[in-house]
Amino acid sequence: QVQVVESGGGSVQPGGSLRISCVVSGFTRDSYAIGWFRQAPGKEREGISSISGDGDTTNYADSVRGRFTISRDNDANTVYLQMNSMKPEDTAVYYCAAGQFTLATMNPDMYDYWGQGTQVTVSS
Repeated sequence: QVQVVESGGGSVQPGGSLRISCVVSGFTRDSYAIGWFRQAPGKEREGISSISGDGDTTNYADSVRGRFTISRDNDANTVYLQMNSMKPEDTAVYYCAAGQFTLATMNPDMYDYWGQGTQVTVSS
């Protein structure tokens, strides 16, 4: 059974940094893609970043490019999202999703397994 668990959310001041993590277990194959999504109150879910199974390809939404960095440690079955220069509009529940394919994509329909989400709040 595949499980996806996010952690590391919390509160941060504008301009600050936060790193959230996603641990995936239960995959029978060594390589799987990961996407990070977020949803703010009253807004649609937004794809913000993705990483390929081998970690060589990454994608970012325009809203986070240059501020957020996605990375993975396959030995630890963990994907990270380092968030810098954070803004109040980054406030949302952040979700990690895993898929049994290797390409990086921010299309939520491609992902079969989702975590429960972690709250990130940016406020002074």
